Amino acid sequence: MADALIQTTDLVKEYLVGEQTVAALRGISVSIEKGEFVAVMGPSGSGKSTFMNLIGCLDSATRGDYVLAGERISALSGDALAAIRNKRIGFVFQQFNLLPRTSALDNVELPLLYGGVPAAERHERAKKRLAEVGLADRMDHHPAQLSGGQQQRVAIARALINNPVLILADEPTGALDSRTSVEVMALLQQLNRDGMTVVMVTHEQDIAAFARRNIHFRDGLVVEDHPVPKINDAEAMLRRGRAPAKVA
Repeated sequence: MADALIQTTDLVKEYLVGEQTVAALRGISVSIEKGEFVAVMGPSGSGKSTFMNLIGCLDSATRGDYVLAGERISALSGDALAAIRNKRIGFVFQQFNLLPRTSALDNVELPLLYGGVPAAERHERAKKRLAEVGLADRMDHHPAQLSGGQQQRVAIARALINNPVLILADEPTGALDSRTSVEVMALLQQLNRDGMTVVMVTHEQDIAAFARRNIHFRDGLVVEDHPVPKINDAEAMLRRGRAPAKVA
């Protein structure tokens, strides 16, 4: 597709386990357009996390093609993949992955530090991103001084710091209670309304309903790919003081 941000064609990922070859992905062809919000679902061992690792340039396919924003990722070296991860993709994880002995501001700055951005610019960009996720008054707090939802907001601010073209969220609400989960989904929905492409792995149907499209994996194959018929509006839920019970 002309507007595809992500295009995979016959993507295969195999692992050698002893003398046996195990296929985690068995020929995945998926197109995700710029500005979509997609939830990737499936049981354990279905291939959804492997797919996330491949499109996040954390791993390489055994066979097949992957094109990100017009660039053929399949042909790139390890150093080139690392550069794309740092500059073009923002990652949000279930366990936040924050450095415990540093402030929220320092955690958000970290990708810029790796990129050699001068200190003054790092501080200003990190402050701006923390303000955008509602943590302007928590910049000097360490992770242990923040709630789970606040820690995930720090992680989202860090994911945004390099102005990525894509946010990859791996079970972003898995460690959160129901209301805090809705708060985080409200933030992801707002980012998507602002034009950010979001791809989220989740095993929770109620969380997947915050996305606009669901892709279901099973046994290394895509078995369903459909728009969400009734999208959960996180902001509306919060205004009504409601949050769905989390269902695995």
